[in-house]
Amino acid sequence: MKRIFLFLATNIAVMLVLSVAASLLGVNRYLTANGLNLGMLLAFAALMGFGGSFISLLMSKTIAKWSVGAQVITHPSTSTELWLMQTVEKLATRAGLPMPEVAIYDGEPNAFATGASKKSSLVAVSTGLLQSMSHDEVEAVLAHEVAHIANGDMVTLTLIQGVVNTFVIFMARVVGYFVDSWLRRNDEESSGPGIGYMITVVVCELLFGILASVIVAWFSRQREFRADAGAASLMGTPTPMVSALRRLGGLDADGLPQNMQAMGISGGRKWLAMFSSHPPIEQRIAALQSSR
Repeated sequence: MKRIFLFLATNIAVMLVLSVAASLLGVNRYLTANGLNLGMLLAFAALMGFGGSFISLLMSKTIAKWSVGAQVITHPSTSTELWLMQTVEKLATRAGLPMPEVAIYDGEPNAFATGASKKSSLVAVSTGLLQSMSHDEVEAVLAHEVAHIANGDMVTLTLIQGVVNTFVIFMARVVGYFVDSWLRRNDEESSGPGIGYMITVVVCELLFGILASVIVAWFSRQREFRADAGAASLMGTPTPMVSALRRLGGLDADGLPQNMQAMGISGGRKWLAMFSSHPPIEQRIAALQSSR
């Protein structure tokens, strides 16, 4: 319930901020007496599309901590916490990165990295993963997450999400305008968009949103392959990463909220592969073994 509340509250707050910004900038007035102002509509779509993505990116560390109850390690109090800090520091140094924040949270076997930039990042690992894997396997998972940070994957995915969001918002309203104009072609007295416009925009946003999800998921799967390869490079061998993936394949490696699954080492199971943020474990292992 807490996760759902945070997800809804965050999205509502983001939409309110963007709506106010659109009104102040005047870009929400793309429907004029002379028709559709495409330039204004593109500015509106870009503001809403990129604005939401970048606000989410800037808030990603805070939201991630709240969502899973992650506790950042500031002063290690156990041998496990000390080992985690030292391991992440070692991997970050190898990757040429500043030291990320390191956190532990209670949950099923998983781990994730997030943050707005390489200088402001977080690596979190679950108690379930620490309890079910050897040190070498956990280190490989940590190396995978550090590789995500080194590759700039959070920013890249944000940019891709912003582009597809802009496309969805822009095209839905263009199609909605033309459908509404066709429906009202014999009505000379009506002015402004009608019910046809609103219904068409909603339907098109759903349909284009599905297409956008497929595109974003494809990019997300490619970055997982790159992060696996990055982990092998940081470890000096792909063997620990292969072993960690095999271990994950036999575990219920989920436990992250829906809006955070793309951040994890494992994204859970999807009923359609094209919507999955992570490739199948078998494909990831095969890719690592072929790189030897």
